[in-house]
Amino acid sequence: MTLAAAFEEAFLCPPEGMWHAPGRVNLIGEHTDHNDGLVLPFALAQGVTAAVARRTDGVLELRSLQAAGEGVRIAAADLAPGAVGGWAAYPAGTAWALGFTGGASIMIDADLPRGSGLSSSAALECAVALALNDLGGLGLDRPALAEAARRAEHEFAGVPCGIMDQSAALLCSAGHALLLDCRSGLSAQVPLDLTGLDLLVVDTGVRHALAGGEYAARRAECARAAAALGVAALRDVTDLGAALGALTDPVLRRRVQHVVTENHRVEATAGLLRAGAAAELGALLTASHLSLRDQFEVSWPEADLVVDAALRAGARGARMVGGGFGGSVIALTAADRTARVRERIAAALPRAAFLTAVPSPAARRL
Repeated sequence: MTLAAAFEEAFLCPPEGMWHAPGRVNLIGEHTDHNDGLVLPFALAQGVTAAVARRTDGVLELRSLQAAGEGVRIAAADLAPGAVGGWAAYPAGTAWALGFTGGASIMIDADLPRGSGLSSSAALECAVALALNDLGGLGLDRPALAEAARRAEHEFAGVPCGIMDQSAALLCSAGHALLLDCRSGLSAQVPLDLTGLDLLVVDTGVRHALAGGEYAARRAECARAAAALGVAALRDVTDLGAALGALTDPVLRRRVQHVVTENHRVEATAGLLRAGAAAELGALLTASHLSLRDQFEVSWPEADLVVDAALRAGARGARMVGGGFGGSVIALTAADRTARVRERIAAALPRAAFLTAVPSPAARRL
């Protein structure tokens, strides 16, 4: 059944429109966003679509083709953090963050696996944000919608995220990555020409939940390190050697080393892309993974297994993506080696699922 048909069956009226927001792959720049640093994501073709119609009873009703049951009904006036849980917290939180006081019927469909590290939650928030902005005549620009979606995830759903995922969903363009300064909000489109290359996304099948304690613990460690170094955020560390010498806690030293070097890797990657040298990115991707594994300690056994298998099969580079503790890996390969790399990964991790990432447009009304 199509999304429009499912909407009409559930709500007994057609949707007023459908809005799609993409998932994202962060090419490089992991755990730099909540340290006011630099990130380089791009949008995927896969994502979340919301069919939406306004209603006159002040009720927000949320349903999903991927979730069994009757969905969630709540008066828009009663929206508050903690009022809605599960998947519905993300669209409900978006309405709350936008100050949307009218009623709406929303039906969700997705072809992006949840918990795969490809930002299905931000795609859900941004599809709904764009819909409510259009239907409610809110007049907000895309950076403002991204901030509202971030508030929905952080304050309503309880995930202490940065702004990267929502910005990627709303600001990316086809054929480009988005170089985003997470402090200033300034961004630039960087050409991402993968001619002769494939960027494989490998879902390891291990689901992560960033509302869990490990992600929050890493954020807290970074905040403690910044306070100990007397800087507003770790992106302000300019002398890594001096910073490491000033810290006595070996855990905080490792966290600082990752964040500072990862920001440098983002800048180096953007430089290579602008020079048309995407084929040379492999070493930076692999260095990012090793830092996330050993310094930031957010990798997981299946990710390490996939990275190792990809490199042994001839991939140019590979790394985990997302917040960690589950999700996906990306592997950059020459197109003529892709089949071999896939075979080696599948042999090492039979449950692995694959998609080839294509830099795609940002959220839009369909």
